[in-house]
Parts: sequence; structure tokens; C-alpha cells
Amino acid sequence: MPTPRSTRSKLRKPGSQSALRQLNQQRIIEALRGGPATQAELARQTGLSTATVSNIVKIMQASGLASTEPVTSSGRRALNVRLNDNGAVAVGIDFGRRHLRVVLASLSYRVIAEESVHLPLGHHASEGIRAATELLTRLLAESGVERSALLGAGVGIPGPIDRRSSTVAPGAILPEWVGIDILSEMEDALEIPVYLDNDANLGALSEVTWGHHRHVSNLLFIKIGSGIGSGLILNGGTYYGNVGITGEIGHATIHEQGLICRCGNRGCLETIASTTTMIELLSRGKPGKLTPVDLVRSALEGDPATLRVIDDAGLAVGRALGNVANLINPEVIVVGGPLAGLNGLLLDPIRRGLIRHAVPVVGETTSLAISSLGDRAEALGGAALVFAQSVIRKT
Repeated sequence: MPTPRSTRSKLRKPGSQSALRQLNQQRIIEALRGGPATQAELARQTGLSTATVSNIVKIMQASGLASTEPVTSSGRRALNVRLNDNGAVAVGIDFGRRHLRVVLASLSYRVIAEESVHLPLGHHASEGIRAATELLTRLLAESGVERSALLGAGVGIPGPIDRRSSTVAPGAILPEWVGIDILSEMEDALEIPVYLDNDANLGALSEVTWGHHRHVSNLLFIKIGSGIGSGLILNGGTYYGNVGITGEIGHATIHEQGLICRCGNRGCLETIASTTTMIELLSRGKPGKLTPVDLVRSALEGDPATLRVIDDAGLAVGRALGNVANLINPEVIVVGGPLAGLNGLLLDPIRRGLIRHAVPVVGETTSLAISSLGDRAEALGGAALVFAQSVIRKT
């Protein structure tokens, strides 16, 4: 199964010793997020042997990921292990149609620094990458983090990623980025390992690492914005499919005789429920052009036209989610994107559409929630991706 990777890192084969070691390291990191623990306690929490824990702790200590100190436990000498809060830092980068957000996060999942800047509509990949490089340099200087502390950068792109070539596939809402080897371009610019993924996948990852759903094994994250995409956590891991192009729920056909979509089909969900479509409907006959912020404000103020547009969009999203839920039976569906501030005004019609189009028992047992991470979700997911995917040094 294709997974995010870095050209600067040795590619791991599923089932290889390095892949197994990386998975075991992540289990130990997760256990240490609750605080320091002895190696014996880590073995009990993770189910790993004491020898395996000892070997991985030594590697983490040599890499600056963790530190150890001798303690006495139950009358015996033991080695206490703690994560180094500033010893290893991940970069999360979220590219949007009009924005760029960069975060720096510690291994203990603490945000060290973050900033969001505007990008011009229709910007080229080189412009976005240059802006990300400049913003990262500024955040490092302002936070006092040394570049040597960076494990890598997790980068989210709003479009399908072909993992065979690490390029943005046709159909992205950033057509100027299609066909470009973003992985190599980003690594050349940032000079650190880069892990590339779809922004909705990172949104899903953030929900099970930073959000309120850390113990959920089957989760669907749907981002409703200029485009509509979804990320899937299935059986505890991000699902990528055959070549990495999954979750394209925005191109599910809702009305066969509907509008032509940018993908070439008719009546796709995006032509009905994207923020672009909503804004176009509500901007007719009005001076200037609305923004998603304006849309949220108008809805919260009770504007009838805005509420109708949101209700229609929510029902369409619910219908598409009902079909997906019938297929994968998720425990939780999380709604993210710029409309998250609508809360129940958006969730209620989505829930009605889900209940109507899902098998009754599936609809009744699938929880629906608004993302608690707001517009930070994708960048935070990028940081989590680095911790999950970065190769253990000296392996």
C-alpha cells in the first residue's frame, strides 16, 4: 500500500525490519505522550518485549527524541524514559487555494509556533513553495528552534496525489500544481525530509492525534471548501488505496443532469455543496463577492437565502456520506473546512441526508461531529504525519 514518503529517506518496504521498528517507535511515542514511564511500564502498555523497548529507546535517545534517567521502581533499579519536548520538531504545512499555514510542533504534540498567510488565487507551485520556505524560516527565527531539530515537514495539498510519481493528479483545485513533483521541489527548497499527502487525509490524521477522537479506529473526515474531499482512517491507519487517490467524495454524482464539474462529469457533489457554489448562488445581483466568512456570518444572523443554500448543500453532502457509510461503516464522521463555525446549521441537514440514504443501523450508529481543530486541522495533521512516517535515524 503506498504511503507518504520522503526522497531524502530510505524507502521502507511494508513488513521490513525498518518499517516494523518505525511502527514500534510510534507505539512507544504514543505511550509517552501521557508522561514519562519506565521501560518495563512501556513494555506493558505497548505489548512489546522489554528487549524491543530497550533497543528502540536507545535509538530514540541517540536521535534526540527521548532522554532517560535511572530511577527506583518497586525496589528495583529502572530506567525512566521521557520525550524531549524541544529535541525533535515537526513542520506541518497546509496549502490552500488562497492560503498557506505553517506550524511547528514538538514531539509531545505542543504547538511551538504557527502562522497563516494569504496566497493569490491561481498561484503557481513555485510561488507557494517560496512562501512556505520564507514563512518557515521566519517561524524558526522567532521561536528559537534550530533547523537541526527538524525531523521533516508534512505537506497537505488540496487535490489527489499520485503516489507513484509524487505529483498532483488532474482534478485538483490548484490546477497550476498538476504534474509537478511537489515532493522533490519541497525537499530542495526546505532541505529537510518532506512527506506529501492530500489535505483531507491530514485532516483525518489530525482528528485521531490532536483532536477528540484519539481512540477511534474507523473515522471519515470530510472537508467542505472550494473543493470537497475526504480522508479515511480505517482499522487505525490512513487508507490510501491502490495509487493513493482515495476519498474523492466531491466527485460523487448527485444529479446526473446537473452542472458540468471541473472533473468532466455532471452533477458532482462539488457543483452543489462547495463553498464556491454557495457563494456564486448568494452573490447573484449583489455588489462584490462574498467569502466563506461572510457566508457563515449571514447564516448565523438568520438570513433566509443563506440558510436555504446551506440546507440544500448539507442534504447533498449527507446523501454522499450515506453511500460511503454503507460501504465502510465508520464510527465517526467529522466535518471540517471553513464552514465549521456553522455547527448545527450545517450538521443538521447533513445528518438528515445521512439518515435518509444510509442503511438504518449504519445511520443510527454513525456519530457526526464538527472538527474541533478548525482551520488548523490540516497543518496539525502534517506535523503528525512527520512523527508517524519519519525514518528512525541510524536504522
